[in-house]
Amino acid sequence: MGQLIYGIAPAIMIDDRALRHAEAVIISKLRRNESFSFHWDGEPHVGEDVAIENRGKHGSIWVSKSSSLYFSYDEYSNEPLNRAWIDLLLRAAATPAGLRVLPEPGTEG
Repeated sequence: MGQLIYGIAPAIMIDDRALRHAEAVIISKLRRNESFSFHWDGEPHVGEDVAIENRGKHGSIWVSKSSSLYFSYDEYSNEPLNRAWIDLLLRAAATPAGLRVLPEPGTEG
């Protein structure tokens, strides 16, 4: 399980493969100086942070070139990225609804 760490906030836990794709999208957008929102449903597990006892069911952050992000992986893979998934995530990030981790295309089964 990977982690997206935003500034000094607790880590947002994301599956390693999904995080690799989200990282590619986030880096691509930031290289073009594009800010965007990142959303998740079902408040993520945030490590050992017990200060957030009554967290909600949804969360979001604003990501810009001044954001301090750190990507951490349990197991990093050199497996090729799914271009269709990256394109899907890039399109999502460009909408008012913002970026969220969507299911990988072609893996429904």
